[in-house]
Amino acid sequence: MKITRIYNDANGNSHFGELNIALKDGGAIGFLSEKFPVGNLIFRETPADYDFKWHPAPTRQFLFILKGRCEFTVSSGEARQFGGGDLILLEDTEGQGHCSKALFNEVRHSIFVTVPEGVTF
Repeated sequence: MKITRIYNDANGNSHFGELNIALKDGGAIGFLSEKFPVGNLIFRETPADYDFKWHPAPTRQFLFILKGRCEFTVSSGEARQFGGGDLILLEDTEGQGHCSKALFNEVRHSIFVTVPEGVTF
């Protein structure tokens, strides 16, 4: 399973990357990853006019977008759009961070799941 990630390099610049989560055959129920420990679960509603300039992620966390569309921009100026059903791993907890804004005047509903220190994928 491929997941978009935003991470920072040693110079504090943010980048898009890709994380590949290995899956194993679980039989009739489909394919499953191994179990990963998680931290907190946070529900969020972001206003339709949301436009948050450069900021690092407060902690390493997964962002599950349930409803609405948004755009993330990294240090290089590259921007990508995401919407309902998308998953992003935010790992740019230091340095410049990223920009995020709402698109199409839509409220965004999302869930954050924090990742404890030391957990690798």
